[in-house]
Amino acid sequence: MSTASWYAAGLRFNCQRCGACCSGAPGYVWLEAADVAALALSLGLEKADFLANHTRRVDGGLSLREETDGRCVLFESGLGCRAYEARPRQCRTWPFWARIVATSAAWEREAADCPGMSTGDLIDPEEIERLARSPER
Repeated sequence: MSTASWYAAGLRFNCQRCGACCSGAPGYVWLEAADVAALALSLGLEKADFLANHTRRVDGGLSLREETDGRCVLFESGLGCRAYEARPRQCRTWPFWARIVATSAAWEREAADCPGMSTGDLIDPEEIERLARSPER
């Protein structure tokens, strides 16, 4: 990626905590050890209890569980993410994932479902590129 890209003037984003990215299609929210510790602390749980009740093993990795309706186990309607300040890196970097900022068309496709995209704070291209280099897994 280069700052001479389609988003050279930056992109706007302000999370509305609506849950559009936390619900719907099945997926994975990959966790690292630091994520587990921060989430457990944020929820007031022992690490073992957090792991047992909120995570699952997938393809050798660790992911947050989903409710039967596809919603992240940490998302509550009307409240949003119960651990927003401690959310995993994957959640903190969304929507600035490489596949989403690759083209303006990809950005617009995601923005159709997210009221926070293309509104709010202007994120500069250097920050977008830094976030896009962070792996989704």
